[in-house]
Amino acid sequence: MKFFGKCLEEEYPCDLTPNIRAQAISAYPRPQLQRSQWTSLNGSWKFTYDDEGRYARPNDVKAWNQTIEVPFAPESIRSGIHDQGFHPNCWYEREFEVLAEGDGQKPAKGQRVLLHFGAVDYRARVWVNGEFMIDHEGGHTPFSMDITSVLRPDGRQTVTLWAADDPHDLAKPRGKQDWQQNPHSIWYPRTSGIWQTVWLEEVPATYIDRIKWTPHFERWEIGFEGFVSGDSQKEMHLKVRLTVGKQLLVNDMYEVLNGEIHRRIALSDPGIDDYRNELLWSPEKPTLIDAQIQLWCEGQMVDEVRSYTAMRTVSIQRDRFMLNGHPYYLRLVLDQGYWEDTLMTAPSDDALRRDVELVKQMGFNGVRKHQKIEDPRFLYWADVLGLMVWEEMPSAYRFTPKAVERLTKEWTEVIERDASHPCIVVWVPFNESWGVPDLTATPAHRHCVQALYHLTKTLDPTRPVIGNDGWESTATDILAIHDYDTQPHSVAKRYGPEVKLTDLFDRQRPGGRVLTLDGYPHQGQPIMLTEFGGIACTKPEEQNSTWGYARSDNALEFQRQYAALLQTVNRVEMFSGFCYTQLTDTFQEANGLLYIDRTPKFPIEAIASATLGRGMGEDAPSMLQESAKVAQAQMEHAFPDAFEARWAQPHPVQPLTHCGGNNRA
Repeated sequence: MKFFGKCLEEEYPCDLTPNIRAQAISAYPRPQLQRSQWTSLNGSWKFTYDDEGRYARPNDVKAWNQTIEVPFAPESIRSGIHDQGFHPNCWYEREFEVLAEGDGQKPAKGQRVLLHFGAVDYRARVWVNGEFMIDHEGGHTPFSMDITSVLRPDGRQTVTLWAADDPHDLAKPRGKQDWQQNPHSIWYPRTSGIWQTVWLEEVPATYIDRIKWTPHFERWEIGFEGFVSGDSQKEMHLKVRLTVGKQLLVNDMYEVLNGEIHRRIALSDPGIDDYRNELLWSPEKPTLIDAQIQLWCEGQMVDEVRSYTAMRTVSIQRDRFMLNGHPYYLRLVLDQGYWEDTLMTAPSDDALRRDVELVKQMGFNGVRKHQKIEDPRFLYWADVLGLMVWEEMPSAYRFTPKAVERLTKEWTEVIERDASHPCIVVWVPFNESWGVPDLTATPAHRHCVQALYHLTKTLDPTRPVIGNDGWESTATDILAIHDYDTQPHSVAKRYGPEVKLTDLFDRQRPGGRVLTLDGYPHQGQPIMLTEFGGIACTKPEEQNSTWGYARSDNALEFQRQYAALLQTVNRVEMFSGFCYTQLTDTFQEANGLLYIDRTPKFPIEAIASATLGRGMGEDAPSMLQESAKVAQAQMEHAFPDAFEARWAQPHPVQPLTHCGGNNRA
């Protein structure tokens, strides 16, 4: 059988060139469970707004008066719409083909066709050939449906989607999406409707639905969970083959009971010369273990997927963050994950890869993904290249029972989607008391934070959890502080060796809030400065339309401020790590180390040296003489051509320099 033939030629062309359109559709959208049979539905779709909510089903739509380029949100330039007004409802539609080989019929007997949406903000209803399929709520998580039963025999199919995204609803997880007409302060343009890949997948009648990996470093075991969907079988087995390059680690078969298996796969002890230490994943050496998983039913192989995992453990020991059993100093940068022309959607898979590479080239070993659940392709590149990720739930801004229900449901889906990624090392359900604004006086708000902390620990007991990042801490594994004082001497005085911890928590209010709530004293957890800096450095013509927590007038002054501040923070023994604000300029918030187009504001080597606490260096002024030219040249040379598919070349990536680790020099 030929899978789907080709997608229909675009009947609703947009102004974007085919080369630009192709960039957004070339990468497999679910990197940890890959099949060979899939087709992207990204590209041109028919589109219309329904501001008055008149349409309830596809036949109600009177006119498709616009064309949109999926997966870019209609607020973005690259969508071809670029309308940032208030539009609570919008509709999408496109045609595609599902062809059996040679005869144009439905898929072969027993084969199923699944339709996947990576993310639709905020609520979505889907119809295929006029038949209602699914209703999904949650703007950051994927959903799927089996559309086999409604496919037309002639091969030509239609998918229609309604997306509802009330721009004024503050009781839904929305992150940095503004509720005002124009972006203000620290909030940015909205992202409505489809903003991640739409795709089709062919599966057998009984198929591997999802898998989960959980490494156990202390026992040299890898937890494996497999879940099978579809027709029941009398006898089912999953065969798991694990390799690193050409080295075979595991080749086992397990019986499937009640549609699932739960196993711990032991990596055998070789004796004195223990090769297993070479398997450990870290930013300095991001070794991945490739997995081939086959489903066997009554003696026949019916499904096969490819995946990967890693041997990596993170934990808290006394006042230190631990990676693979050793203290590890975290140097993170806050990453909003926005692009000027595409908003929350990356322009291409290569753009996601470049962001990961840039972060490492700048001396950081991780990112705090701020108020955004990032595309799985970013996590894939973080896994491959070796970059740690703090995953943070986008906030609601109103506390209601409905808000709590929405937050809990979507956060649970986020953890299920991403728990197998080795790059993720910390979960963050709340930031700066957003959505729970009265923690000091309202018990329900405190209970909500504690409930999400304990829910997260229940769903994933293997990673640290920060209950509320920034201040007003209750239940937490890391005490996270936000402090935008950019004067190195006052930062050193506030957190220096002469400061008693009791005084820090009793008297200091860096963000105007207490660090810990009454009844929840610091109990020896690691202390990290997880937001600081925020120094704006802009082009002269942009100064009046941008802001930052502090400002530099030129690149040399910015470099000096950054180097002095980072030198101080690196030397504070109290801190087990930090997160600098921020990676890139994001619209009016111009406090990035990079401009929004990812051009460095001063040379990358100088950024890396400062990030590691080494200060300016004697040659810094001369380096800045042609900073714009140098920065642009480094931008071009920092990134080689895109890697070939990882499956064709299992480990093509060499560790990048400047990734930090426990070196605090």
